Amino acid sequence: MTEMDTIVSLAKRRGFVFQSSEIYGGLASTYDYGPLGIELKRNIRESWWNHYISQREDVVGIDSAILMAPSVWEASGHVQGFSDPLVECNTCNQRFRLDHLENQNICPNPTCKDQPLSAPRQFNLMFKTFLGPVEDVAAQTYLRPETAQGIFVNFQNVQTTTRKKIPFGIGQIGKSFRNEI
Repeated sequence: MTEMDTIVSLAKRRGFVFQSSEIYGGLASTYDYGPLGIELKRNIRESWWNHYISQREDVVGIDSAILMAPSVWEASGHVQGFSDPLVECNTCNQRFRLDHLENQNICPNPTCKDQPLSAPRQFNLMFKTFLGPVEDVAAQTYLRPETAQGIFVNFQNVQTTTRKKIPFGIGQIGKSFRNEI
């Protein structure tokens, strides 16, 4: 049992986190908060919000949408540049980030006996989805890979409605989605 398996097992027994979709075999890298986990998360969230947002006169909060116009992600460079180089071993079919490998030509899995890796290809880290009933290019959008862009695109709205003068801060707590290798 690995150290991570030991931690996950303890967290499950104590009711902090459960493997998501566990009764259907689970889904890698996804977890659901259990009864104690959601309370811990809520307490941390409230403590952070109180300290960094509520108790400061120069910081306000926002809760931006998980989906944003594709033009936001194009303008920020996420569509073109938010990717990692991906290589695959043709023997074990494992995938690796090229920039994390010591030898970028050989599979690091010891059972593969130094088999060569595939040519690198770009792996986009954003989750693509479609807004509306039709799956076509016009309906394509992305789940936000970070919370900062929601703050940036709403800066003028926040400044106007709060009448804050620069410098001031905008804080946000929320989910972001990354399709990591």
